[in-house]
Amino acid sequence: MKRILVLGSTGSIGINTLEIARTFPDKLEIAGLSVNNNIELLEKQISEFHPAAVAVCNEKSASELKKRIGNTCEVLTGDEGLLELTRRDNYDILLSALVGFAGLAPTIEAIKLKKRIALANKETLVTAGEIIINLCKKYGAELIPVDSEHSAIFQSLIGENENNIRKIILTASGGPFLNKSELENVTVEDALNHPNWKMGNKITIDSATMMNKGLEVIEAFWLFNLPKEKIEVLIHPQSVVHSMVEFCDGSIKAQLSMPDMKLPILYAITYPERYYFDTVKTDFKKISRLTFFEPDFNKFECLKIAYKTIEEGGTAPCILNAANEIAVEKFLAGKIKFTRIPEIINDALDNVAIRHNADLQTIIECDSTTRKYLNKKMS
Repeated sequence: MKRILVLGSTGSIGINTLEIARTFPDKLEIAGLSVNNNIELLEKQISEFHPAAVAVCNEKSASELKKRIGNTCEVLTGDEGLLELTRRDNYDILLSALVGFAGLAPTIEAIKLKKRIALANKETLVTAGEIIINLCKKYGAELIPVDSEHSAIFQSLIGENENNIRKIILTASGGPFLNKSELENVTVEDALNHPNWKMGNKITIDSATMMNKGLEVIEAFWLFNLPKEKIEVLIHPQSVVHSMVEFCDGSIKAQLSMPDMKLPILYAITYPERYYFDTVKTDFKKISRLTFFEPDFNKFECLKIAYKTIEEGGTAPCILNAANEIAVEKFLAGKIKFTRIPEIINDALDNVAIRHNADLQTIIECDSTTRKYLNKKMS
């Protein structure tokens, strides 16, 4: 029996993870859950999966949940409650589906306990990739990617010599604005209308700007220990080929399936095994074509900025991530136009000092400084 701690259980990744647990009740057990403030759905999840404890980051929501469920399970509160949940040695796998920088600290706590990290939180590696990779080596923790693209690469590299890699190819759907040239006046509703994937608001906006792919490029840089010149992005509107690896002899391996996050989640949980799972079916007779082409780096400037921060190194990706989170938050609130998002990120990179050889405290300070700078400027 594998025991799973799900952080972000009411988001799309968390809900899919619980659907998998529901499918394999004799093999998977839910040890704990965490949410920000969606206690209505959390209450139902507690009733079904009976976790020993849950964490609710919003203190008011946590207090309300305690009143609702009584002694059904322990309710931990706030950021410290989330850390306490991950410090407990009652689980085997941490499924990190938290949004943004908030995923970093609890991931580190699980690494120290030598747990398997099923990582769906891109920002953990974007902001502190070197620290996370070194901690995994130090404590012997496993890091298995949940992003469909990185899962595809991970699977394609099994049994291969990393010295034989010519390049990896991250595929991108192109998001809702792939065929739209004028982005100045797009609405929040337009940007949230993703053609292939059902995701949370933040990641859906990141897909619309292609910052999501930029974050994945940085993530791949750390996961697979490759220079940015060996990480290519191709637009693939059908989202069937999730990513590819080209080897030195010219051969290419890829992982394919219909777009459904249950597959990479399941693989991260069960690796190196594969559980029989017939929920997701891919019928090539019904797929008329698979197309690929290069992204427009001028139209999707966020992708270009992400490559630039790899070259700049140090805390540049941390600044990028914090600025992007602020910009997306402002756009979702209707306070800025869509096209302002890359402008805000570039502003932060130009005005917040980049520090090299950063430790964890420096990363935390850099994130805070970037947010303070932008919030003050945009207030």
